Amino acid sequence: MASIVQKLKSKELITFLQKEDHSYLDLSEKAIGILRSEEINGRDFLKITEEKLRSYGMPGGPATRLADFAKGLNKQKLKSFSSCKSLGEVKEVFNKFGYDEADINSILPFKPEISEIDSNDERFKHCIAEIKTKIEIYSPAKGSNEAARCHFISTILDLAILITRRITKQKIRPRCQFEIIGSERTGRVDYAIMKVKYIGNEELIAITEAKQKDIEMGFGQNVLQLEASYQKNSKKRKADEFDNEFDYLYGIVTTATDWYFILFTPEKFYRIEEDYQIRINKDALMDDSKLCKDVKRVTEVLVSLLKDRVEVDDSSDHKKARIQNYTNID
Repeated sequence: MASIVQKLKSKELITFLQKEDHSYLDLSEKAIGILRSEEINGRDFLKITEEKLRSYGMPGGPATRLADFAKGLNKQKLKSFSSCKSLGEVKEVFNKFGYDEADINSILPFKPEISEIDSNDERFKHCIAEIKTKIEIYSPAKGSNEAARCHFISTILDLAILITRRITKQKIRPRCQFEIIGSERTGRVDYAIMKVKYIGNEELIAITEAKQKDIEMGFGQNVLQLEASYQKNSKKRKADEFDNEFDYLYGIVTTATDWYFILFTPEKFYRIEEDYQIRINKDALMDDSKLCKDVKRVTEVLVSLLKDRVEVDDSSDHKKARIQNYTNID
């Protein structure tokens, strides 16, 4: 936890200390004002003592609480996303977002606007050819090892990114094995998709979790990854944008053959109800019509989600309106 806090600038530190999770600190405007006027950043805070805070004129109560909190941060360890392995832990994740059971069928639906793609697109044809080559090398995706599945998955995700870039004229790119650090969890994600706003500023827009089986567990881990990604995006925004901030991201849980799509908000997560499968087997080497149909269907969803996320207006009101439209929630 200390590795996260030490990177915070003064305004970011104050925002961090004012989070609802830290309401027990009970910081008054005077205490916050002292931290602000003394320009205390994350690195300073980790070394802070009660005596030092008192010397700045801070009352005894908040000085004691803040000093104890700083000591605790130095000892606090973050859990990894992959440590969410049991049904009980997955259920905790679902419960946190208002679902009684760890059952993907209980997740509320969302319905994005699907963008049709051209199966005669040279990028699409190249993707099909690449999948067929990998079928010959690795055998069918179902039952294959993790490395083989990831090859199939990345090929399809790369196609969706290329098509989205052409349609939107926006710069987006993949980041494989990308490390994300949240307030409670950390770890590397299988495949992150970033929107490049400008040089040095990239925003996470979608996270993929590759699984061989245990889809509910994949949902639990992906939601934790999305939550941490949301926090990572928030830290990059200006402090004065935090109060009314609303954002959303997309998650993908896939075995390479089965594909599930998640819409994540800080209050709730949703999924597309329809089933999406890609029949990646040796039959495609003789007749690839079913493979083409399946890849086209999955890619159209991926492109729709990425296109939506890079084109949506940055204002919270526009993003909320978009989510309400997709989920039919007032």
